[in-house]
Amino acid sequence: MVVTITLNGKKVEALVKPDTLLIDFVRDHGCYSVKRGCETSNCGLCTVFVNDKPVLSCSMLVARVNGCKVDTLEGLQKEAEEFGAFIADQGAEQCGFCNPGMIMNAIALFRENPDPSDEEIKEYLAGNLCRCSGYEGQMRGIKAFLEYKKNGGSR
Repeated sequence: MVVTITLNGKKVEALVKPDTLLIDFVRDHGCYSVKRGCETSNCGLCTVFVNDKPVLSCSMLVARVNGCKVDTLEGLQKEAEEFGAFIADQGAEQCGFCNPGMIMNAIALFRENPDPSDEEIKEYLAGNLCRCSGYEGQMRGIKAFLEYKKNGGSR
């Protein structure tokens, strides 16, 4: 079957098998920030945005996003770089493997709730597996970034 997807702002048309997963499609098109971790929808490493909503690409068929807008971290570099610096400042990127999924979900949080409580932040991070940290660095980074945004973008 032929699918047409707007991937990171660029229209992509491709012939795919009916059982092709979205993760395989985006990786085949050069989006290597989308990673395979658990393949059971439990780790968050494969998070992408479909029509601006975070989804786990390891559990979605590419046919389901035919005609949709799909964004990966490669397409969100400006937002990702700005926030990523706050994660790095807190030493929360230790091995870095979880960072793309963590950043994608943090961006979703910032877009949907610019003033979240600690519990709301934890809800967004709940689907992201990080084996190196206790998530405290990520929490500090998110809170510092939110404070930075409240102050008009000045530290």
